[in-house]
Amino acid sequence: MTATTKWNGMCLMIVATEQVMVDEIAFPPQITTTSKPLSLLGHGITDIEIHFLQIKFTAIGVYLEPQVASHLQQWKGKPGNELAENDDFFETLLSAPVEKFLRIVVIKEIKGSQYGTQLEGAVRDRLAADDKYEEEEEQALEKLVEFFQSKYFKKNSIITYHFPPNSPTAEIVFSTEGKEDAKFKVENGNVVEMIQKWYLGGTRGVSPTTIASVANSLSAELSK
Repeated sequence: MTATTKWNGMCLMIVATEQVMVDEIAFPPQITTTSKPLSLLGHGITDIEIHFLQIKFTAIGVYLEPQVASHLQQWKGKPGNELAENDDFFETLLSAPVEKFLRIVVIKEIKGSQYGTQLEGAVRDRLAADDKYEEEEEQALEKLVEFFQSKYFKKNSIITYHFPPNSPTAEIVFSTEGKEDAKFKVENGNVVEMIQKWYLGGTRGVSPTTIASVANSLSAELSK
């Protein structure tokens, strides 16, 4: 079985075979965005612990071009646990001119405004720390928060981030049962960079389980 979504002329095909289960949520092992297949090279969850109780918010799948390993050869032979602690490794991964795709599935219902506020704070803090938070970034971030403001993240809703190669843009799609997909494009390169770093920023990433999974998968790819 295949499912196909179109956006901005981009055809996203998901082949529903041999699903990878992430906290009881199915992720396809491969998707095709334009013409090339991307592989699931990492997955995890976002969660917090309150009074010894784990509350899970989202499941995350990270899809990359398999040839991303060719840009990471200096880390060949390094174990995954070492790569997970190496922020230079993730900097190189994010700057590699390959297609990247994040698929985020909601586990615990929240308001879109809550997600937007978390995203805004994380991106703004990173921009400010790198002295990149100017008026253009502020405006781009405000528009992004507005996009999420009116949404309601029901369980199993899906947010995808598509980062084309050699393009400082992010194409975002929000899908939820019973409604048409909502789409948004971020065209400020600095904001796009920090969105990627929120999810794939090494030791500062929002999901340590995802970072560890990506590091282990790429360690295996590099050993081939």
